[in-house]
Amino acid sequence: MTMKIASIHAICGQITRCLLPVTAMVGLTLATSGAQAKSYSIGMVTPPGHIWSQISDRMSNNLKLASHDQIRLRSSRMAKMQGEAETIKKLQSGKLHLAILTAGSLSSLEPAFSGWYLPYLFKDVQAVAKATAGTDAQQMLQRLESSQLVGMGYALAGMRQVVSTRPVANVSDFNGMKIRSFPDQVFKDWWQTLNAVPMQLALLDTQPALLNKQLDAVDVDLDMLVGLKIYRDAPYLTVTNHMAFPGVVVASKVWWDGLTVDRQQMVMTAFKEAEAWGFQRQEEAEINNLALLKREGVKVANLGAEQMSAAISTVIKRYTAANPVIKHFYEQYHPR
Repeated sequence: MTMKIASIHAICGQITRCLLPVTAMVGLTLATSGAQAKSYSIGMVTPPGHIWSQISDRMSNNLKLASHDQIRLRSSRMAKMQGEAETIKKLQSGKLHLAILTAGSLSSLEPAFSGWYLPYLFKDVQAVAKATAGTDAQQMLQRLESSQLVGMGYALAGMRQVVSTRPVANVSDFNGMKIRSFPDQVFKDWWQTLNAVPMQLALLDTQPALLNKQLDAVDVDLDMLVGLKIYRDAPYLTVTNHMAFPGVVVASKVWWDGLTVDRQQMVMTAFKEAEAWGFQRQEEAEINNLALLKREGVKVANLGAEQMSAAISTVIKRYTAANPVIKHFYEQYHPR
């Protein structure tokens, strides 16, 4: 269940060709109407340089091209400072136009989003990218409308790995390990099932916590590991690929409904090209980041799913039994 780079190139090419008539149409409209330049705000919970921020920049450039520089995206870092719950409220009220949010932050509105975090559901980012086009994934987006949000699509980060201050040779090494975990119930359940101690800390606080032994490890994707250089204080990388970590690109329904059909089409087309580009970019980043870490002297080991089968089964049963939509989603993609 893999997505080849060539196929994504084809998608990007098709969407880019779609941009051309939209560019001409919007350019003519703006030229004849003398419209003032528009600035739309997009809430970002990731730092500059992160793949989600790159996708936002790509979408912004697409909009500038399509509108003859009459429309731009303005990144709002307040989303990161105020948190995702507050960002969702601003989207619902129309005070914020767009945002890229973690799937987990939307699970309170649409519980099925938790299904993305089921352990070992996906082999790699290519498999995750393919799943985003599936019926279940698209229906999750559609159901956000009842919460005054428009689900536009997805933005991937890398698969989740473990970086630690000491080697991890087998699953028993997680016993009692204090690990910085993403603040989501599925993550918490996963690590507790492995007898680790999940800790909730801001990512920027992990390095001092590793130094003073408040933490033993960090559950992280390679993008963030490289970007924040966490490996300098935790030089052991255990490649587990234990979870996917998609973001969801959402728009304020209040704002969206106020746009003309032509403007909606332009915004969506600009995003869809950026979405496909982001999938390809992340596939390449997984390879490049791992190579960089090895060059930096990080000690890399692999830990397969077979050693964690009991924990995997426990967590999956808990969530599939509780939600039939998650169960259906799991059954479409779980490895056989």
